[in-house]
Formats: sequence, structure tokens, C-alpha cells
Amino acid sequence: MSTTRVALVQLDSGRDRQTNLDQLEHWVLAAAKDGAQLIVTPEYSDVRGDTEWLQQNATPIPGLVTDHMASLARRTGAWIHLGSMHERRPDDHRLGNTSVTFSPEGEIVAQYRKVHLYDAVVNGLEYRESDDFCHGQRLQNVQVGDLNLGLSICYDMRFAELFRTLRARGANVLVVPAAFNVHTGRDHWEVLLRARAIENQCYVLAAAQIGGPGPAMPCLGRSMIIDPWGTVLACMPDHPGYICADLDPARVQRMRESLPAWQHRRGDLYPIPS
Repeated sequence: MSTTRVALVQLDSGRDRQTNLDQLEHWVLAAAKDGAQLIVTPEYSDVRGDTEWLQQNATPIPGLVTDHMASLARRTGAWIHLGSMHERRPDDHRLGNTSVTFSPEGEIVAQYRKVHLYDAVVNGLEYRESDDFCHGQRLQNVQVGDLNLGLSICYDMRFAELFRTLRARGANVLVVPAAFNVHTGRDHWEVLLRARAIENQCYVLAAAQIGGPGPAMPCLGRSMIIDPWGTVLACMPDHPGYICADLDPARVQRMRESLPAWQHRRGDLYPIPS
């Protein structure tokens, strides 16, 4: 098994989709020039704004946004995981919060719609993702060379059962694109990500948005690459850009063999994901 150089892009996406795509292209090309073979972008990489604006700017899959990302994959020769976009769906007035994975040839090889939707009151502000988005209905792993990526989006990270299931299905890397708000993120973001890495003995790739189109609920940023021991290998400062690290699947295997917690689970006492 060989190492894979990965990059996480951190964005401050706003209301103008073309500006966002231009910013995304700039950082993807820079990361590829730095040797990245897999590039992960944040949740809502296409556009951010209020509900009406998102409805107006959502695009289908395939469509304008995915065509742009497919072209970038072909230009760079890298795998690209678009953390999420606003997907217009023909069968539902609500949108899909959807991740899309592209091969180096520009082919769409996987899609994942966020399964846990964020309905909460944060700092006195009510947020109901389920009013605007439909729930995803299936889990998704995707093979990228020697890496098996278990896919998730943002709020999904609070549901440990999801990640146990992704691990059971072969994941050695957990991908967590996010637009995590500052109010909860300053206390929970790193703790949750490191916990998911440690308990599943997986790398974690968490590409994040920073700031926001308005002051009501700014995003934390702090994109992170975490190893299976829970060590933060790279953390993005508080501005747009990218970080890189080399992932070694053999390290995952060695760690799982030396600390075989997975084999010590008690299926006779509690349900074990399969």
C-alpha cells in the first residue's frame, strides 16, 4: 500500500456562485501543484445565503457546478471530493445537501446526501435545515486508490453510529466536510473529529467553511487532517486556503493490529453495525 497526499480546501463562500467557483478553482489548482492526489472541499462549496437565494442558485447533478468540478479533476489529474453543493431535485421542492466525488478522469464516482439535518436553536437563533433540504436515504463509501472513504457531512459527525457503520463497510478514512458554526464549534468541533478518528482508528479529513455571508451564524473554519491515533496532522489558520498531509493506509492497519478494539466489541450485549 502506498501513501496518498491529500489536501483540504478551506473557503469563505458567499452569495455569488461564480466568485465561489473561481476561489475554489484557485485553491484546487494550488493544492494539485503541491502534489495533492485527493482534494476535499467544504460543505456548501457552491454558494451560501438565505433560503430564497439558495433555491434560486441550486443546480442539478449533473449540471453547472459538477461540470466545473469534473473539468478541474481532469485538469489536475486528482481525485476531487466536492464537500457539498445545493442540489436541485426534480422530485422534491427541497434541495439535496449533496457531496460528489470525481475521479481524475472527471467521472462522478459517488454521491452522498446528508442524512442528519440540523434542526436546532443556537445562541437564540432557530435553524431548521429540514425545511429547505431533504434527508439522504443511504450511506456511502468510495474507494480512492488504497483509501476507502466513508462519507459524511457536518452535523453527521455527532452520530457515532454512522461512522461505526462506515468503518464496518471498510472505511480507513472518514470525510467530514462542514460549515460548522462558531457557537458550537469552538467547544465541539475538534473534540468530535478526534473522537471519530480514535474510536474508528481512521484518518479524518474535515474541510470547513470560515466566516459567512452574514453575521448571524459565522462558520468556525479550522479545517483539520487527523490521524488514526487522534493526532492533528494539519490545521488550517483562520482564512481561506489549503492544508496537506500524507495518508498511509499501512499505518491504519498497524494501529488496528496493535490495539484491536474492533475485535473486542460485545455483539452479545449491544448491536454491532454491519
